[in-house]
Amino acid sequence: MGAYDSELTAVAAEARAALIRQIDRDGAWRADPVWREAFAGVPRHLFVPYYYVGVFGGYERHAADDPDPAGRERWARGAYADAPLATRLHDGELVSSSSQPSLMARMLVALRVRAGDRVLEVGTGTGYNAALLAHRLGDDSLVTTVDMEDEITGPAARNLSVAGYDPVVITGDGAYGVPAHAPYDRIIATCMLPTVPRPWIDQCAPGARIIAPLNNGLLALTVDGSGRAEGRFLRTGAYFVPLRGAGRAPAEPASTRELPGRACEQESFRFLLGLVRGALEPSRAYALWESAGMPDRERYGVTVSGPRVWAWLDDPEGRHAWPLP
Repeated sequence: MGAYDSELTAVAAEARAALIRQIDRDGAWRADPVWREAFAGVPRHLFVPYYYVGVFGGYERHAADDPDPAGRERWARGAYADAPLATRLHDGELVSSSSQPSLMARMLVALRVRAGDRVLEVGTGTGYNAALLAHRLGDDSLVTTVDMEDEITGPAARNLSVAGYDPVVITGDGAYGVPAHAPYDRIIATCMLPTVPRPWIDQCAPGARIIAPLNNGLLALTVDGSGRAEGRFLRTGAYFVPLRGAGRAPAEPASTRELPGRACEQESFRFLLGLVRGALEPSRAYALWESAGMPDRERYGVTVSGPRVWAWLDDPEGRHAWPLP
């Protein structure tokens, strides 16, 4: 690429600065502006040497090694779009991606990390989120990240090394956590869950906090000294690649054809329908949703106690509660 390399570096720096300004306006890290320094310091383009952009009928590949200089510039600018970037496809299905930066910022702020915290990330992806955590904590050894396949963790480890970070990268089923590096003060998942894996709770230190996408929402749990975890959903919606392995998602919910016309177009109703999957018929879920005043995500929560995991509306011990898988 010759002299174009310096131009490409300048393009990436300009695009990164624009992304930082955009997230500033979005207010994602207003509660903890130190994360701004991490996003400014970790170059996202080093973690996405190629990615796929959806086009009519499929995906278009953008890459750092594009022989066309204009193509390489398009790759560098696109690496800093405030959008998820597809990084691995299997038979046309998305199996790994780099998450939307502003959503990553909201999740990291919600994690409430402190100096010295040991953090487990479930869903390594490109390694970018692990790098942000390592940058913030200032000690790579405090961060452990796990993903299912060598085809994901191998490139992620290389991306991390190129960017100058060396967290612990493990290939394994994230539903079981990583007991060898426990206990954890914080756990963050970057894949969609159908429930809260019990091994995560067992690997947490008292007072630990867990941020995980569940049912297209972000769940914030606090773990007490007895091994009980409880918390509510945040206002922010979240759409991630599903967790694979032992904690994979169950089948789709039952037919909703018998419901009133536009019921399933209401996001708050779809959220409830996902929570009660298999525990409540859609018609009964609709009646509850309507009578409860069409509740938003923040009125729902999840409790893990012993072998039981259940979701609830308003009160963990109230009348509206449903078992999770």
